[in-house]
Amino acid sequence: MKRKLITMLFLSALLIISTACSALQLNTEEPKVIEKQEPESITAPDTDEVADENTGEANDIEEPDPTETTDPDTDKITDEDTGKVKDIEKQDSNTTAPDTGKKVDNNKGTQNSDLIDKADALQADTQEYIKSIIEERSKGVLAAIKNYDLEKLANAIHPDKGVRFSPYGYVDVKNDLVFTAEEVKRLVDDPEQYHWGYYDGIGDPITLNFSDYHKKFIYDVDFVNAEEVGYNKTLGFGNSLNNSFEVYKNSIIVEYYFSGFDPQYEGMDWRSLRLAFEKKGDIWYLVGIIHDQWTI
Repeated sequence: MKRKLITMLFLSALLIISTACSALQLNTEEPKVIEKQEPESITAPDTDEVADENTGEANDIEEPDPTETTDPDTDKITDEDTGKVKDIEKQDSNTTAPDTGKKVDNNKGTQNSDLIDKADALQADTQEYIKSIIEERSKGVLAAIKNYDLEKLANAIHPDKGVRFSPYGYVDVKNDLVFTAEEVKRLVDDPEQYHWGYYDGIGDPITLNFSDYHKKFIYDVDFVNAEEVGYNKTLGFGNSLNNSFEVYKNSIIVEYYFSGFDPQYEGMDWRSLRLAFEKKGDIWYLVGIIHDQWTI
C-alpha cells in the first residue's frame, strides 16, 4: 500500500512539474510587435482591400485621388459572385437627359410662328382673290348709295331676295326691313315713316322716312373714301354682335371702315358700312346693307 501511495504521489508531482514547464515555455516566447503609425505621417492609402467571399483573396478597390478636381469617369464595385472588380460608367453632368419616349420639340414656337405667318399669307391671298371678284361691283353700288341714285342701286339688288337694311352690326332677320328692287326705286321721295329698329342705348324706335334713314344709318360719313376696306374681313368691332356672316352665308361682305374722327373719343366714333353680296348665276347681287358703329 505504501508503495502504491508513493508511486501515485510521484506521478502527480511529475504531472504538476510538466504542466508548469509548459506554461513557463509559453510565457517565454517573444511578443509580436505591432507598429503604430504616427498621426502626422498617416496618408490615405491608394487602395482598400476586401476579402472575396468565395476565394478568400483580397481584391483592391481603387479609390479616387482626393487631390483630383475632376470626377472619375467610372466607379468600381466588387461582384459578389466572382469577387472581380467591375467598372460602372458614370454619366457626365453635361450629358443630355435620357430618352424617355417623350420628344421635346425645340422648334415648336418657330413652327407655330410659321403657321401663323402662313395663315396670314393665305388670308391675304384670299382677300386679294375676293377683291378681284367684287371690288368693281361694290364700288358701283357704293357710288349709287352716295349719290342717292336709287335707280342704279335697284339694278344691283338680288332679284329674289331683295335687300335688307340693318341700322347696327347685328342683323335682325325678323325685324330688319327688306325691300325688293322695285320698292327701292320708289323710296327716293317716299314720305312714309318706316320703323327700322331701335336706337342703341335709349331704346327708342327708329322711325324715319328712307331719305332720313339714308343720311343717318347708311351714308352718314364719306365711305367712298374709307380709311380701310375689308373683303370678308371684319374691321369694326363694338359691343353689338356682328352676325353678318351667319346670316349671309356663301356671301361676300365688303366693309368700308373708318377707325375714328375725333381724337378725344379715342376711336369710339368709328364707322362701318358693310355691303353683302350673294351670287346668282354669274352675277353678284346686293342682299344686305349693314351700318355699324360703337354701341353701348
